[in-house]
Amino acid sequence: MTRSPLPRSLSRLFVLLVAALTVTGLAQMPIFKRYYIADIPGLGWLSDYYFTHMVHYVGAALLLALLGYVSARWLREWSGSMRLTRTGLVRVVLLLGIVGTGALRMYKNQPGVSLEPFTVMLVDWTHLGLVLLLGLAAVWARLMGRRAYAVAGRH
Repeated sequence: MTRSPLPRSLSRLFVLLVAALTVTGLAQMPIFKRYYIADIPGLGWLSDYYFTHMVHYVGAALLLALLGYVSARWLREWSGSMRLTRTGLVRVVLLLGIVGTGALRMYKNQPGVSLEPFTVMLVDWTHLGLVLLLGLAAVWARLMGRRAYAVAGRH
């Protein structure tokens, strides 16, 4: 198993942010209220759409900052001595898709922006599907013992 050039704290922050974004993203759908999960003591905030929406936006901003930091480090320091693994490449592509569809979802939420219902549904389902695929890719990589996004060596 290859050691990541990132500090463990940043790797844990990434996992924490993705988990928080998953929960707050799911909270944008009324499933927590509908299935009485929000009735469990301490989880009532999950049914507050506006609160979870703002937490989702803050989490997304933090994730973008972290991805920007890692991308800059990759371009400046690591790309010459490291290469992405196959599972790392898959997860990077999925993350790019999630960021892109998230940006489209944010755009559609702007005042004065009106999109066709089919387009909104397509963007929403694509965003959700990519998040699901990222989770499955991470679990698969973990089960296969392939935790690293990148390894030493160019070829």
